[in-house]
Amino acid sequence: MSNLRSFEEEKYDMSGARLALTLCVTKAREGSEEDLDALEYMFRQLRFESTMKRDPTAQQFQEELEKFRQAIDSREDPISCAFVVLMAHGREGFLKGEDGEMVKLDNLFEALNNKNCQALRAKPKVYIIQACRGEQKDPGETVGGDEIVMVTKDSPQTIPTYTDALHVYSTVEGYIAYRHDQKGSCFIQTLVDVFTKGKGHILELLTEVTRRMAEAEMVQEGQAKKTNPEIQSTLRKRLYLQ
Repeated sequence: MSNLRSFEEEKYDMSGARLALTLCVTKAREGSEEDLDALEYMFRQLRFESTMKRDPTAQQFQEELEKFRQAIDSREDPISCAFVVLMAHGREGFLKGEDGEMVKLDNLFEALNNKNCQALRAKPKVYIIQACRGEQKDPGETVGGDEIVMVTKDSPQTIPTYTDALHVYSTVEGYIAYRHDQKGSCFIQTLVDVFTKGKGHILELLTEVTRRMAEAEMVQEGQAKKTNPEIQSTLRKRLYLQ
């Protein structure tokens, strides 16, 4: 007799406002405009209120996240979800602003966590990062329940500071991310295609993005390279965008 049991499926309430912020360095990043066009289409299809800013400096990355947080917290209508898309040159843990200065990703993520953004407390926050995370290149290999914290009934329910976040990186730690001069990045273009046409909760959609990218081959300087995204999740429920 099996001891396995099925868990009750809980979904985030997506009936409220959906907000998106995209910060993109286009300087010396050919193909960025194609990615921005694709993201604009995706956010329109998924009924997000979308704001885009081109060529932020390192300091402006931080300032724009803070402005976004303030705008979210000052709204009177309920908010269901926030997307933040960050596109720039980078290395592990850092993005390079238009001015060549670096900004720490963790500092950007802090702005919307459960402690700092009350309106998004216990709401899903999705970060999509299109940037290099190192210098390595992958040539590929040949192959054949809602309560997180137990509390007494009389205690107010609390949640950890860093839950309800999803970080989606265009590549794994230590590796470069690829971009096509005319077509944009494989990561953003694939993600937009899957998110606008696919059915299922967001982790299922991201599995499909990973599958497609793993099958694709990037050709750089005549040599085939492989790449795949990395997903880090502290979501407590299923997140459906459609």
